[in-house]
Amino acid sequence: MPLRQWLRSANFAIEGILHAAKTQRHLRYHFYSAAVVLLLSYALGISRMEFLIIALSVIIVLLAELLNTAIEAMVDIVSPDYSEQARIVKDIAAGAVFVTAFGVAIIGYIILFPYLLSSFHQGLYITKHSGEEITVIALVIVLILVVITKAAFGKGLPLRGGMPSGHAALAFSIWTAITYITENFIVSLSCFILAVAIAQSRVTTKIHSPWEVMLGSIMGAVVTFLLFRIFS
Repeated sequence: MPLRQWLRSANFAIEGILHAAKTQRHLRYHFYSAAVVLLLSYALGISRMEFLIIALSVIIVLLAELLNTAIEAMVDIVSPDYSEQARIVKDIAAGAVFVTAFGVAIIGYIILFPYLLSSFHQGLYITKHSGEEITVIALVIVLILVVITKAAFGKGLPLRGGMPSGHAALAFSIWTAITYITENFIVSLSCFILAVAIAQSRVTTKIHSPWEVMLGSIMGAVVTFLLFRIFS
């Protein structure tokens, strides 16, 4: 598949996520919860296998909510007027989300409760992580914030236009992470120039306004900086 076609398909897919996040408050709550749970898991220092289970559980909940939104939209198209059968379909889809979220909540409780209990008795100690691990969680959190912010403003496509610039946010997040990991001025400066070039290209091609690019750049850099300060 050509790169341009792949990006176009990805743009449509992410646009679907943004539309769901904009119109479905429960999905927004799931995104908020996902960010909090992932950060809490990092802070408590759960094992890699436990973190993998938590991450997969978060993905499953988001997937269930997206499928529920798609089913509701399809039912509205097929049956625009009130129908008892349509109501049943929607209720079943919502029930699937409820069962998924409830099961994931139990998984989260089983995994996180011993760590929370230990922190309660011994005091909260934020576990330190490697630069590579912090970079991954930083990129995930930045992406979640970009989705939530774009959904809030409801303007532009995810990969083209809108507040804020996702490209700028990720570029400056990577620059900040590389600066912390390498602690090398030349490498940091080179990455900074690349990040600025990426941000500038979004303005030059009139995909984003300078304000949208600036907000994305600040978001990516600040979030990554704070996570490195907390976890490194």
